[in-house]
Amino acid sequence: MMNDYQAQLFALQPPGRALPRDPASVWGRLLDGLAQEFARAEQRGEDLIRESDPRRATELLPDWERVCGLPGDCPIAWDSTLQARRAAVVAQLTGAGGQRAAWFESLAALMGLGISVTEYRPFLAGLSRCGDRLNGDHDVRFCWSVVVRGSRVTRFRCGASVPGERLLDFARREDLECLLRLYAPAHTILIVGYEEDAA
Repeated sequence: MMNDYQAQLFALQPPGRALPRDPASVWGRLLDGLAQEFARAEQRGEDLIRESDPRRATELLPDWERVCGLPGDCPIAWDSTLQARRAAVVAQLTGAGGQRAAWFESLAALMGLGISVTEYRPFLAGLSRCGDRLNGDHDVRFCWSVVVRGSRVTRFRCGASVPGERLLDFARREDLECLLRLYAPAHTILIVGYEEDAA
């Protein structure tokens, strides 16, 4: 690329003995320096075009992350590899999001977890049937629960546990809980529970 600029600069100079065409001359070295700078500016322009695509960004990746608000309020799930950082930016820019149960289930599946979502509604005479749950008054419409399946649940066992331990303990998934609370509709109350795998 630099040789192209150097050849162009030589071709643009007026004919005559005042401006020699020898690359080793003082004039030739000056044109060589100008050609190097023109080539560098063109290369940086090409770099900027490449960096404008977050899937290929390297230098501007911190700026892309800043624009997308990453790592955000859930740094527990943040991975610092270049590919993961690029993928997080692309996911933030292209993700449609949603407020449906299927969207939250797919979010958990990306983390390798299975969840079940339950939305509550009040028992209404004329609409509800015998056997439906009496969930509460009308405010229960703003509550929903997520049960994380396959989490490690530890129960207190005589002979295996010691005094002072909890009767029931489970391995919380702070990364999943943070994302669920982050994307939950603002007017709702989220209840997160854990369920042991059936052995």
